[in-house]
Order: sequence, then C-alpha cells, then structure tokens
Amino acid sequence: MINDLEKYLCLQGSFSKNDLYRISSLAVEKKLSRNEFLLHDGEVCRHKIFIVKGLLRTFGMTQDGNEHILKFSPENTWTLEKESYDQQTPARVNISAVEPSEVLLWTKPDFERLIEELPPLKRYTEKFTAQNIYSSSQRLLTTLSATPEEKYENFIQTYPQLLLRLPLKMIAAYLGISLRTLDRIRHAQL
Repeated sequence: MINDLEKYLCLQGSFSKNDLYRISSLAVEKKLSRNEFLLHDGEVCRHKIFIVKGLLRTFGMTQDGNEHILKFSPENTWTLEKESYDQQTPARVNISAVEPSEVLLWTKPDFERLIEELPPLKRYTEKFTAQNIYSSSQRLLTTLSATPEEKYENFIQTYPQLLLRLPLKMIAAYLGISLRTLDRIRHAQL
C-alpha cells in the first residue's frame, strides 16, 4: 500500500525520498470489507484517509432511512469529514466502503506535524483543499439548479470510471433523484 501512496505523491509534487518515508512511516494500513464503516454519524473524525484501492462513500441518512451521498472517493483520492476532523466534533455523516478497499490513515496530530515539517506536503494539501472547495461549489450549483438529466450527464462526465462500479440506487442517492427517475433517464438515452 505504501508504494502506491509514494507513486501518487511523486506525481503530485516534488517530494524527496526522506519526505516520502516520513509521510508513509506514520500511515496505518487498513483493509475494509464491502459496507464496512470508517466513520459513523456521531463519531469524531480522527483520521485523514487515502484510498489505495477500492471505493468509499460519504453519506448521510434521513430519519426515514433515505441515503444522501455527498461524495465518492475512489483509489488515489483522499477523504475525511472535514468539519468533524478540524473541530474534533461529532460527524453528521458516515464514511463506508462501497467495495472491498485498502486505505491508509493518519491521525490528526501526526498529519498536522507532517504539514508543519514538510513544505511540499503543505503546498500539496493547500492545492488539494482549494480543488475540493471548487469541486464542492460546482456540485452544489449542479444539485440546486440542474435538471435530473443534466445531473446524470454531469455524473457521467465527471465519474465515467464509477458507472460500472456503483449500484444505480447509489448513483440516484448521489444525484438527489429517485431510482425511478434515474431509470427513466437511462432508458431515454438508449
């Protein structure tokens, strides 16, 4: 798992071998089975998570049992529940594996120390955070203003590699539309 992280980081910035060793030495490897949770609603998010293999989802549940998926995190991406992590308060969402997954975890104190001590990691995390803000703004705008057809087309354009990996009900939960509406849209495209 560590080799995959190091390859990924080398593509993202100019990390020395020592930087890569320091980052990877503080990572904890974890394998997740399908539907296994890394974070439950009400728990404090204590880790930065890098997905080496597999696919995670971040989602909330309504009282009537409906799932609202905020994001998918495939391999070579990072995830966490930012508000809970930053403020060390209970999370309002869950993070679980959609499929068997392998992840690397860093505790908040360890990752913050790495950011302070490694300028390339600090630059990378700042760039990554900015990209997440832009993506979140775009997702919010699409969610609020796009038609169901436009939402699905945007999903296809943004995540073509996930179409065959996700059950339709999860795609519908991500798009904020019913499974029936998603089926109608897909059949109209045939």
